[in-house]
Amino acid sequence: MKMLEYISAPEAAKKWGISERRVQKLCEENRIPGVAKFSRLWLIPKDALKPVDRRIKHERK
Repeated sequence: MKMLEYISAPEAAKKWGISERRVQKLCEENRIPGVAKFSRLWLIPKDALKPVDRRIKHERK
């Protein structure tokens, strides 16, 4: 069985170019599959992709 590797919210924030608080909010909203909360620390799967930002409206052609 393969052991999952996790990164912290600050590491994910750096990787995705967003704030640590935004990563925490995405975790709270269950927008990142496979996250786990250990005490006050969010554990994010190392291979998780950055969720699409629903706040940005894309132009339709």
